[in-house]
Parts: sequence; structure tokens; C-alpha cells
Amino acid sequence: MIGAKVSLKKAEEVKKFIINKGLLLNDYWMVRLKNGVIFPVKKKFEKTNVEFVSRVFKKIEKRQNWKQILKKKLSKKEFDILKTAHDVVGSIAILEIPDELKKKEKLIAETLLKANKNVKTVLKKAGEHSGTFRTQKMKWLAGEKTKETIHKENNVRLKVNVKEIYFSARLSTERKRIMKQIRRGVKILVMFSGCAPYPCVFSKNTDAYKIVGIEINPKAHRYAEENVRINKLNNVELILGDVKKVVPNLKERFDRICMPLPRGGENFLKEALMVSKKNTVIHFYDFLHKTEFDKAEEKVKKACDKTNIKCKFLDFVKCGQYSPGKYRICLDFRVIAGI
Repeated sequence: MIGAKVSLKKAEEVKKFIINKGLLLNDYWMVRLKNGVIFPVKKKFEKTNVEFVSRVFKKIEKRQNWKQILKKKLSKKEFDILKTAHDVVGSIAILEIPDELKKKEKLIAETLLKANKNVKTVLKKAGEHSGTFRTQKMKWLAGEKTKETIHKENNVRLKVNVKEIYFSARLSTERKRIMKQIRRGVKILVMFSGCAPYPCVFSKNTDAYKIVGIEINPKAHRYAEENVRINKLNNVELILGDVKKVVPNLKERFDRICMPLPRGGENFLKEALMVSKKNTVIHFYDFLHKTEFDKAEEKVKKACDKTNIKCKFLDFVKCGQYSPGKYRICLDFRVIAGI
């Protein structure tokens, strides 16, 4: 095979040239040298500072898309009911397998594992989120037998156990959205803080003065404490307990309050308003069908009216689809009077 040998100083220039001329052999790896590189090319060409050599290049092994592989292994009827959308938390992939494909779940899991080098474990959802802690049963299907992983997002590393705690990797964009709104020197309260993804992201990426997280699940709280240590954060305070009992005993008010409860957040609006002040921004979450989005404002207004507080609605964001027509939403509002 023909190789175009060039110094590191000229490598980028030559690379652009051979790509533009259609001379690069895209199916082979280039060779890195101490002071240069060798590009696999189709033929020799006129270019100064290039030396042509004979070389064996390593072929690039392209991984097949797992859906393309399964299309060949499953019947058309089976493939049509296959749910290919899945969550990835760190090195763990979480699938939803229809009952009709139960006999093929191992095949599906092993195919995903082989096709994705970043996935080390494949689990399947074995039930809905339930209980006070909103946890979900998981069944191991392939790869390493673990339910614990390190998930990376927004410049932080989060140790997570997908069975023991509620955690949504899909909310990383939402956490970033709020993160970008945080000003220097503010105090933030995160209710239902879980393993501390919100506190960690806020602390790592902003100049907030203080971030307080409250979580009722003792296992999630322990992971939260470890995540604060892992990310070397010094302005995060974590409290284990029930929001209903903890908030009334807090002796401070906050500039921003996040309420990322999976369901039933309206039952805690009273507590959020209790520790707010004029100009506090509150992020209220809910699950609503697209035909009932106005109910979010109704719930907030009802809570504000009960405590003689006036508020201003700022933004309404769809944070992800939960089921056909049903979404996780976030309603941002500001407290403007009555505190």
C-alpha cells in the first residue's frame, strides 16, 4: 500500500489536501510517528514536503448498528415491536423489552452489548417506578453483573446505582438549562436531590454561594455524599430527610429552588414558597398530557393563592416524553410579592 509520509508541522495541511482530492483511503488507520504521520493514500500525487513509502495499514473495523444486526436476526413481526430507544447511564444500557420478545431478550441485549463499545452492562426494566423513593426493578441481561456505574455529564462524575435510586440521564440537558441561569453568589435549594446530580452540576459549573440538597432515600443520600467528594465540591450541603419536615426548620431563604420530583410536586409547593423571597425563581416539575399543560400554572397559582403570594410565570419547558402524548414539563416562575 502507498503511504504519504509528512512531518507533524505539515500534517494538517497535507491531510486537508488529500481529503479534498479524494485520495485518502478512509477504511485504514493512519500511522503516527514520533515526528510525523503516514497517511494511507490511493496513489502518489504532486505535493512538496511529502515522501511516499510502502506500508501496511491497519483496517478500520466498523461496528454495525445493533438495529441493523437485529433486523437480520428477528422476524419482521418481532422487529416491528422491538423498542430500540433505551437509556444509557454511564456504562449501563437499560432496555424496555415487550412481553412478546421475552424469549429473545438475551439475544437483543447481547447484540447491543457487542455493537456499543461504551456499554458494559445491559439491564431491562422489570417494572414501573414505584414507592416513596420512585425506584425501579431491573433485571440483568448481559455483560458485567452490576447495577452501579459512573455517569459523566456537564463536567461532573456521578456514581449511580440504577436500581437503588431514581436517576434520569435524560435530564442532563435540563440541568444544563438551569445551570446557565445561575448568577454569582446565590443560594439554591434542590428538593428531592437524589444522588445530587443537580447540586453537583450547579456547584461545578457556577459561582453559586451555597447549594442545599434534601433527599429522603438514605441510599441515594449516601451516593450524593460520595458524589460531592468525587467532584471535590465545597459549597454543597446535603440533608437526609423528608422535605415536609426539613424545610420548616431551615433558617434561610433561597434565590432559586428546584423541585425535580418525578410525580406529585404540587404537594410540596407550600414548602418551596415557605423558604422563598422576593425574586426567588422556582422550577416546578410535573408529568402532563399535551392536552392539559395549563394545569401546571393552575397548580402553582392555587398554591400561591393559599399563601397570599403573587408570582410571575417565566417559562414552560418540555423536558422529555414519558409516554405517547405525555411529557415531563418544567414551569419556571418568579415570586414577586407577598413574602
